[in-house]
Amino acid sequence: MTQADVPTAAVGDGPPDRTDGESRLLDGLRRGDPAAANELVERYAARAYRLAIAITRNADDAEEAVQDALWSAIRNIDTFRGEAALGSWLYRIVTNSACQKLRRTAHRRAEISLDEVLPRFHEDDWSGRLDDPAIRSRVRATLNAAIDDLPPDYRAVVLLRDVEGLTLAEAATSMGITVANAKSRLHRARLFLRKRLASVIADAA
Repeated sequence: MTQADVPTAAVGDGPPDRTDGESRLLDGLRRGDPAAANELVERYAARAYRLAIAITRNADDAEEAVQDALWSAIRNIDTFRGEAALGSWLYRIVTNSACQKLRRTAHRRAEISLDEVLPRFHEDDWSGRLDDPAIRSRVRATLNAAIDDLPPDYRAVVLLRDVEGLTLAEAATSMGITVANAKSRLHRARLFLRKRLASVIADAA
Protein backbone atom coordinates (compact mmCIF):
# COMPACT_ATOMS: atom_id res chain seq x y z
CA MET A 1 0.00 0.00 0.00
CA THR A 2 1.39 3.38 -0.93
CA GLN A 3 1.05 6.49 1.20
CA ALA A 4 -1.63 7.69 -1.20
CA ASP A 5 -3.72 4.67 -0.21
CA VAL A 6 -3.68 5.66 3.46
CA PRO A 7 -6.99 7.33 4.28
CA THR A 8 -7.50 10.40 6.35
CA ALA A 9 -10.31 10.33 8.85
CA ALA A 10 -13.69 11.57 7.73
CA VAL A 11 -14.66 15.00 9.02
CA GLY A 12 -17.33 14.86 11.69
CA ASP A 13 -18.74 17.24 14.27
CA GLY A 14 -15.45 17.32 16.12
CA PRO A 15 -12.64 15.12 17.38
CA PRO A 16 -13.73 12.07 19.34
CA ASP A 17 -13.13 11.74 23.04
CA ARG A 18 -9.92 9.78 23.58
CA THR A 19 -8.95 7.63 26.50
CA ASP A 20 -5.61 8.24 28.16
CA GLY A 21 -4.47 4.92 26.74
CA GLU A 22 -5.21 5.89 23.14
CA SER A 23 -3.62 9.32 23.56
CA ARG A 24 -0.51 7.71 25.02
CA LEU A 25 -0.43 5.18 22.19
CA LEU A 26 -0.67 7.93 19.58
CA ASP A 27 2.11 9.92 21.23
CA GLY A 28 4.32 6.85 21.27
CA LEU A 29 3.64 6.03 17.62
CA ARG A 30 4.43 9.59 16.57
CA ARG A 31 7.74 9.38 18.46
CA GLY A 32 8.56 6.12 16.69
CA ASP A 33 8.55 4.15 19.95
CA PRO A 34 8.80 0.39 19.18
CA ALA A 35 6.76 -0.39 22.30
CA ALA A 36 3.90 1.69 20.90
CA ALA A 37 4.03 -0.22 17.63
CA ASN A 38 3.81 -3.49 19.55
CA GLU A 39 0.87 -2.16 21.53
CA LEU A 40 -0.93 -1.18 18.32
CA VAL A 41 -0.54 -4.72 17.03
CA GLU A 42 -1.68 -6.28 20.31
CA ARG A 43 -4.69 -3.98 20.57
CA TYR A 44 -6.01 -4.15 17.01
CA ALA A 45 -4.50 -7.12 15.13
CA ALA A 46 -7.15 -9.69 16.05
CA ARG A 47 -10.06 -7.46 15.10
CA ALA A 48 -8.27 -6.35 11.94
CA TYR A 49 -7.77 -9.99 10.96
CA ARG A 50 -11.47 -10.76 11.40
CA LEU A 51 -12.26 -7.89 9.05
CA ALA A 52 -9.63 -8.95 6.50
CA ILE A 53 -10.69 -12.60 6.48
CA ALA A 54 -14.32 -11.54 6.01
CA ILE A 55 -13.29 -9.69 2.86
CA THR A 56 -10.67 -12.01 1.37
CA ARG A 57 -12.01 -15.37 2.65
CA ASN A 58 -8.42 -16.57 2.52
CA ALA A 59 -6.18 -16.88 5.60
CA ASP A 60 -2.90 -16.11 3.84
CA ASP A 61 -4.32 -13.09 2.03
CA ALA A 62 -5.92 -11.84 5.25
CA GLU A 63 -2.66 -12.13 7.20
CA GLU A 64 -0.76 -10.27 4.50
CA ALA A 65 -3.43 -7.58 4.30
CA VAL A 66 -3.29 -7.02 8.07
CA GLN A 67 0.51 -6.92 8.11
CA ASP A 68 0.54 -4.42 5.25
CA ALA A 69 -2.12 -2.30 6.93
CA LEU A 70 -0.45 -2.23 10.34
CA TRP A 71 2.91 -1.36 8.83
CA SER A 72 1.32 1.35 6.70
CA ALA A 73 -0.49 2.80 9.71
CA ILE A 74 2.71 2.90 11.77
CA ARG A 75 4.73 4.52 8.98
CA ASN A 76 2.02 7.05 8.18
CA ILE A 77 0.74 7.84 11.66
CA ASP A 78 1.38 11.53 11.06
CA THR A 79 -1.42 11.52 8.46
CA PHE A 80 -3.90 10.60 11.20
CA ARG A 81 -5.68 13.87 12.00
CA GLY A 82 -7.60 12.57 14.98
CA GLU A 83 -11.07 13.35 13.61
CA ALA A 84 -12.17 9.73 14.13
CA ALA A 85 -11.19 6.97 16.50
CA LEU A 86 -7.80 5.42 15.86
CA GLY A 87 -9.42 2.02 15.41
CA SER A 88 -11.82 3.32 12.74
CA TRP A 89 -8.91 4.87 10.84
CA LEU A 90 -6.93 1.64 11.06
CA TYR A 91 -9.89 -0.54 9.96
CA ARG A 92 -10.28 1.63 6.88
CA ILE A 93 -6.65 0.92 5.98
CA VAL A 94 -7.28 -2.78 6.57
CA THR A 95 -10.36 -2.66 4.34
CA ASN A 96 -8.39 -0.98 1.55
CA SER A 97 -5.53 -3.46 1.89
CA ALA A 98 -7.82 -6.49 1.91
CA CYS A 99 -9.80 -5.29 -1.10
CA GLN A 100 -6.57 -4.67 -3.02
CA LYS A 101 -5.42 -8.16 -2.11
CA LEU A 102 -8.70 -9.60 -3.33
CA ARG A 103 -8.51 -7.74 -6.64
CA ARG A 104 -5.04 -9.18 -7.21
CA THR A 105 -6.14 -12.76 -6.53
CA ALA A 106 -6.41 -14.54 -9.85
CA HIS A 107 -8.76 -17.24 -8.55
CA ARG A 108 -11.25 -14.82 -7.00
CA ARG A 109 -14.84 -15.90 -7.26
CA ALA A 110 -17.13 -13.90 -9.54
CA GLU A 111 -19.21 -11.46 -7.50
CA ILE A 112 -22.96 -11.86 -7.52
CA SER A 113 -25.28 -8.99 -8.34
CA LEU A 114 -27.40 -8.14 -5.34
CA ASP A 115 -29.89 -6.40 -7.63
CA GLU A 116 -30.80 -9.80 -9.06
CA VAL A 117 -31.48 -11.44 -5.71
CA LEU A 118 -33.14 -8.75 -3.58
CA PRO A 119 -36.13 -10.54 -2.10
CA ARG A 120 -39.69 -9.52 -1.46
CA PHE A 121 -41.17 -11.24 1.53
CA HIS A 122 -43.19 -10.72 4.67
CA GLU A 123 -41.34 -10.62 7.97
CA ASP A 124 -41.46 -14.03 9.61
CA ASP A 125 -40.92 -15.01 13.21
CA TRP A 126 -38.27 -17.73 13.00
CA SER A 127 -37.35 -17.88 16.67
CA GLY A 128 -39.45 -20.93 17.50
CA ARG A 129 -38.07 -23.01 14.65
CA LEU A 130 -34.48 -22.31 15.68
CA ASP A 131 -35.02 -24.26 18.92
CA ASP A 132 -34.35 -27.42 16.89
CA PRO A 133 -30.55 -28.04 16.97
CA ALA A 134 -30.60 -29.64 13.51
CA ILE A 135 -32.35 -26.63 11.98
CA ARG A 136 -30.07 -24.25 13.85
CA SER A 137 -27.03 -26.07 12.46
CA ARG A 138 -28.39 -25.86 8.90
CA VAL A 139 -29.18 -22.18 9.32
CA ARG A 140 -25.66 -21.46 10.57
CA ALA A 141 -24.09 -23.31 7.63
CA THR A 142 -26.38 -21.52 5.18
CA LEU A 143 -25.56 -18.16 6.73
CA ASN A 144 -21.81 -18.77 6.46
CA ALA A 145 -22.17 -19.79 2.82
CA ALA A 146 -24.34 -16.75 2.06
CA ILE A 147 -21.82 -14.41 3.67
CA ASP A 148 -19.17 -15.96 1.41
CA ASP A 149 -21.30 -15.01 -1.60
CA LEU A 150 -21.61 -11.35 -0.59
CA PRO A 151 -19.34 -8.88 -2.41
CA PRO A 152 -16.40 -7.82 -0.20
CA ASP A 153 -17.74 -4.36 0.67
CA TYR A 154 -21.03 -5.89 1.78
CA ARG A 155 -19.29 -8.58 3.85
CA ALA A 156 -17.22 -5.87 5.51
CA VAL A 157 -20.16 -3.73 6.61
CA VAL A 158 -22.02 -6.78 7.97
CA LEU A 159 -18.95 -7.83 9.95
CA LEU A 160 -18.26 -4.36 11.32
CA ARG A 161 -21.87 -3.64 12.30
CA ASP A 162 -23.38 -7.02 13.21
CA VAL A 163 -20.35 -8.95 14.43
CA GLU A 164 -17.92 -6.38 15.78
CA GLY A 165 -20.71 -4.16 17.12
CA LEU A 166 -19.53 -0.86 15.63
CA THR A 167 -22.09 1.86 15.17
CA LEU A 168 -23.17 2.60 11.62
CA ALA A 169 -21.15 5.82 11.69
CA GLU A 170 -18.04 3.96 12.89
CA ALA A 171 -18.49 1.30 10.21
CA ALA A 172 -18.85 3.98 7.55
CA THR A 173 -15.68 5.72 8.71
CA SER A 174 -13.82 2.42 8.78
CA MET A 175 -14.77 1.78 5.16
CA GLY A 176 -14.29 5.33 3.94
CA ILE A 177 -17.91 5.74 2.82
CA THR A 178 -20.83 7.88 3.91
CA VAL A 179 -23.24 6.74 6.59
CA ALA A 180 -26.00 6.66 3.95
CA ASN A 181 -23.95 4.31 1.77
CA ALA A 182 -23.11 2.10 4.74
CA LYS A 183 -26.78 1.95 5.72
CA SER A 184 -27.79 1.03 2.17
CA ARG A 185 -25.15 -1.71 1.88
CA LEU A 186 -26.06 -3.15 5.26
CA HIS A 187 -29.75 -3.18 4.40
CA ARG A 188 -29.19 -4.88 1.05
CA ALA A 189 -26.78 -7.40 2.56
CA ARG A 190 -29.24 -8.29 5.32
CA LEU A 191 -32.01 -8.75 2.75
CA PHE A 192 -29.82 -11.08 0.73
CA LEU A 193 -28.85 -13.10 3.80
CA ARG A 194 -32.44 -13.27 4.98
CA LYS A 195 -33.59 -14.63 1.62
CA ARG A 196 -31.02 -17.41 1.85
CA LEU A 197 -32.10 -18.23 5.40
CA ALA A 198 -35.79 -18.08 4.50
CA SER A 199 -35.38 -20.99 2.07
CA VAL A 200 -33.86 -23.15 4.80
CA ILE A 201 -36.57 -22.25 7.28
CA ALA A 202 -39.28 -22.90 4.70
CA ASP A 203 -37.89 -26.36 3.93
CA ALA A 204 -37.89 -27.17 7.64
CA ALA A 205 -41.44 -25.99 8.20
